[in-house]
Amino acid sequence: MRRILVTRPLHDAMPWVEAFRARGLLAEALPLLAIGPCADEASRHALIAARQRAQLGYYRAVMFVSGNAVQHFFEQNQPLALDEQALLATETRAWTPGPGTERALLEANLPAHQIDGPSPDAAQFESESLWQNVHRQIRLGDRVLIVRGASPPATTQNTASQPSTQGAGRDWLAAKLRDAGAEMEFLAVYERQLPLWSAQQMDLAEQSASDGSLWLFSSSEAVANLQQLLPAQNWRSGLALTTHNRIASKAFAAGFGRVLQSRPSLDDVVASIESGV
Repeated sequence: MRRILVTRPLHDAMPWVEAFRARGLLAEALPLLAIGPCADEASRHALIAARQRAQLGYYRAVMFVSGNAVQHFFEQNQPLALDEQALLATETRAWTPGPGTERALLEANLPAHQIDGPSPDAAQFESESLWQNVHRQIRLGDRVLIVRGASPPATTQNTASQPSTQGAGRDWLAAKLRDAGAEMEFLAVYERQLPLWSAQQMDLAEQSASDGSLWLFSSSEAVANLQQLLPAQNWRSGLALTTHNRIASKAFAAGFGRVLQSRPSLDDVVASIESGV
């Protein structure tokens, strides 16, 4: 049976691993991203201020780029100055790129009627699909907060060679918002970090480069981190399943011999796996 390696951060990977195993598939977590809060004092103060403004209706919408953005924005150990108010002002919309982020908002107790995302049958869950459903909300002078992650300072010594932490989809959305006359703020609430692998994890990765294992990538940065962790590894015999064409391009560039694509939902990923990839 083909082994599936789930490369999401560990807390995100384990639900996928459990879901795969429940369907009779062989799956293991091999995180290629680690997630941690932005630790510097300036980021902490910026987060507190943004949360207070969001409670007061300062923003037309708050865009959460991922479930991690939701969790760190509404982190329970961060003080809320307005404890009796809702997480967001009732007139403020919460935007998501897909169902995973929507679930995180619901788990944070945000009302479902306040959340906007792509249509369930969208070809991709991304900023472009989201915009199709929310662009009519924006009026000249509206403010939109984009809550995202960032790479830690230690990994951005050569900033000219680093990809934007905003992401291609967020760049596109920001351009559309500017064209619509909106004002934007970007708030980094977590850091994407290179994971610290054990010797066993390193051995598993090296073995899985050529033994027929399937690498499930849901992030271009995960592919980049794999190259950083195993810089000399040959991936010509490697098999990757990606959830977006930008990730597929990154996997091809890394040298994977076979790169397949799927919609990012669990059912679609399982169907791709079971189709005999």
